[in-house]
Amino acid sequence: MGVVNVTPDSFSDGGRYATSEAAVAHGLRLLADGADLLDIGGESTRPGATRPVVSEELARVVPVIRELAAAGAVVSVDTMRAEVAEAALAAGAMVVNDVSGGLADPAMLRVVASAGAPYVAMHWRAHSDHMTDFARYDAPGGVVAAVRDELAARVEAMLAAGIAAERVVLDPGLGFAKRGEHNWELLADLAPLQALGLPLLVGASRKSFLGSLLGPDDGPPRPVDEREHAHAAVLAHLTRLGVWGVRVHDVRAARDAIAATVAIASREGSG
Repeated sequence: MGVVNVTPDSFSDGGRYATSEAAVAHGLRLLADGADLLDIGGESTRPGATRPVVSEELARVVPVIRELAAAGAVVSVDTMRAEVAEAALAAGAMVVNDVSGGLADPAMLRVVASAGAPYVAMHWRAHSDHMTDFARYDAPGGVVAAVRDELAARVEAMLAAGIAAERVVLDPGLGFAKRGEHNWELLADLAPLQALGLPLLVGASRKSFLGSLLGPDDGPPRPVDEREHAHAAVLAHLTRLGVWGVRVHDVRAARDAIAATVAIASREGSG
């Protein structure tokens, strides 16, 4: 899943693709690099971000979705708003990627069920401007058990709303109401989430926990555009685990890491 942020304040690209023209051109480049799916978002979800009004989010994503879908791309819309999801599906999006898992907008599950669209539901506790206040996982089992149980509860809500189980993909939500150690714990133990029996999408690309790992002790994190090598190692791990998908900014680098991992795995035990 290649990321196209049509925002002025994304943590990963700082508004580089904030215009429709730039976003479409970037999406086409990701498609040429081998993206299976383009994820178009008009709201930054970096820690501390404030939300755009609905009309602004619509103006950002709908023209881009329409053009990329017309060009033959399989498009998902990255939104927490039912109104935006509905407009995006009408414009040609085929998937709804909701970082709130339906918690931010009570109408979202109804819209997705009515459309019959695939639905990516992420683990989420609060909006970006205060989500770090909810990064506490003190119950038995820690962050892994909490994410598993909270996602399982969202699956029950989706099924009750009429979304077919075969259309649901789950996302552990790395970096969302989670500190660095929580992200590493989840990556090290995804089996309980996989045991829910639904595909997993994981997004680690360029996130701050990679920058913190790579930066000097007690110093600033490694800059956003210098984290790809560490991300390749994460991708190799996720490929070994057989996750359904990965959400990435550098599609070519991601496909290279996945291809090398698959090539090794396919030959293990053959010597």
